[in-house]
Amino acid sequence: MVVVDTSAWIEYFRDGNPVTVAKVDRCLERDLIVMGVLIYCEVVQGIRRQRERNEILNLFSALPRYDMLGFHIAGIAAENYRNMRSNGITIRKTIDVIIGTFCVEHGFELVHFDRDFDFMAPHIGLRAI
Repeated sequence: MVVVDTSAWIEYFRDGNPVTVAKVDRCLERDLIVMGVLIYCEVVQGIRRQRERNEILNLFSALPRYDMLGFHIAGIAAENYRNMRSNGITIRKTIDVIIGTFCVEHGFELVHFDRDFDFMAPHIGLRAI
């Protein structure tokens, strides 16, 4: 299964980076995508027009949904962040560490368009598509 990060959804909905858009398309065609609550919140809060909102909510409602954060994941994410910092890697957003940790802990791959995940991947075992 695959988590699509907010950064990749933005590229997808804006018809942005062609490589990222193609990855999301392939995952949608194969019914591989799961929706995490944190990504859902980030994407939906950024939608300006009602028509777009309805279309996106319709798409997202068809995806399996996961709560991404509880005390277990929070503890592992905090430890991941601390370990990366001790190795000179600072991830800009805590939510990205949580998303990456969630993917690793559930064996999910990640589609993204955010360099922080590239920095994070080798340190926590994140598999990016």
